Amino acid sequence: MNTAELLVKCLENEGVKYVFGLPGEENLNILEALKDSPIQFITTRHEQGAAFMADVYGRLTGKAGVCLSTLGPGATNLMTGVADANLDGAPLVAITGQVGTDRMHIESHQYLDLVAMFEPVTKWNAQIVRPSNTPEIVRKAFKVAQQEKPGAVHIDLPENIAAMSVEGQPLNRDKREKSYSAYQSMTEAAVAISKAKNPVILVGNGVIRANASEALTEFATKLNIPVANTFMGKGAIPYTHPLSLWTTGLQQRDYISCAFEQTDLVIAVGYDLIEYSPKKWNPQGKIPIIHIGAKYAEIDSSYIPIAEIVGDISDSLNEILRRSDRMNQVSPIVSEIRRNLRSEYEGYSKDNDFPIKPQKLIYDLRQVMGPEDIVISDVGAHKMWIARHYHCDRPNTCLISNGFAAMGIAIPGAIAAKLVHPERKVIAATGDGGFMMNCQELETALRVGTAFVTLIFNDGGYGLIEWKQEDHFGKSSFIKFGNPDFVKFAESFGLKGYRVESVTDLIPTLKEALAQDVPAVIDCPVDYRENARFTQKSGGLSCSI
Repeated sequence: MNTAELLVKCLENEGVKYVFGLPGEENLNILEALKDSPIQFITTRHEQGAAFMADVYGRLTGKAGVCLSTLGPGATNLMTGVADANLDGAPLVAITGQVGTDRMHIESHQYLDLVAMFEPVTKWNAQIVRPSNTPEIVRKAFKVAQQEKPGAVHIDLPENIAAMSVEGQPLNRDKREKSYSAYQSMTEAAVAISKAKNPVILVGNGVIRANASEALTEFATKLNIPVANTFMGKGAIPYTHPLSLWTTGLQQRDYISCAFEQTDLVIAVGYDLIEYSPKKWNPQGKIPIIHIGAKYAEIDSSYIPIAEIVGDISDSLNEILRRSDRMNQVSPIVSEIRRNLRSEYEGYSKDNDFPIKPQKLIYDLRQVMGPEDIVISDVGAHKMWIARHYHCDRPNTCLISNGFAAMGIAIPGAIAAKLVHPERKVIAATGDGGFMMNCQELETALRVGTAFVTLIFNDGGYGLIEWKQEDHFGKSSFIKFGNPDFVKFAESFGLKGYRVESVTDLIPTLKEALAQDVPAVIDCPVDYRENARFTQKSGGLSCSI
């Protein structure tokens, strides 16, 4: 047995089902070992796509997604997806091939110090230089990647080490035991909550990672406290719940801003500062905060908790609930916020303008998708509208790249989502800019049998940058480009291609595309003049009731 074969046995021991990546000279031994493994190697068309697939796989399952590249440019191509997983708390293990140790000391073809290069974008990384250490390195990689806060790790395997003979076995996986919060901290939190007149719960992705949505919903309901979720906290509480204030995190003021402006206590549950900077909702650092999570709070002048409850989130919420004695009625502003949000949301249901307004496009998309179906949002102007208007009943049904905000994630992410949940409908929602960054992975989707729909918000430019330029300078530049015929493009891959020609086309087109047994692409013109209108409206928003 050589080191590469032992490495693959260790991956099997970790329960790995898929490895996403590209073949290369320096990872040939790993690929040879995978041929006889139950692990399915999925050949992608670009290493960035492979990393994004591993990223989304990890986020949906809680188990580290695995991606593989060769050295040099293969490894550098992985980095965007690796960094995205690391900042967004998705467990991922990246494996790179490397030159032999016999030529690392000299200037060598395609050689880079990959351990040094990956260090800033991973929780931990190491190079295998002793074949016998492989089981320890792999076990540590998965343990570190999957423990809270999850993230990316990297293993570098030189080609001569990969070919060396070795004896060894994978290490047993240790159980992840729950940790529990201190009674004193939970009592302090309960007292503060019981005294608060206008508390607000801010929910982040940690609640979803901890499978604590049910406990959160019960906590909010019994204590009568409204809930706002971050982009990555969508579905932590059903959007239909009367206490749900939907999604916060936009750069502009929104109706939900009123709740934070009038609160006397924010209960941050599973919230990570990278999801929505506290300087946006607590700029003076004066709002009292209770931090409930699996890790202690980050240090930030706008986020200094009066109590930190660190441990299993469900248990913490249940214990604080048991200790709380809160009889206060929910603030009238909450009902007003919900009325405003719902009125605006429903107001676009009958809009017949074409090109389609993003609000209408997303409203119709929500009507087609079931509560368990999944939308993977790319990054661009459409992301802001999806964050604001695509509402979720269940956790992990709308995935948004938020911490790193990486364009190009939607199509690779949809492949991973369909592999994890083949029974669900999956939409890759993307702008035309993001689409062209990893559209080559549609061939991968067809080859591995993942039939999802790519919905292109087509405006012929980088709409989000145009929005920012117009807001800052009153004009835009360098943001327009040309596009191929997306229908013919899809058909050239052997996919189904559709073009939306009117508002009434959208729902039937979505339904037909989602019924196909091959991937489909929908080209939908969008009217992003709504961006500037929203900016103007938010600037004049009043919080009076």
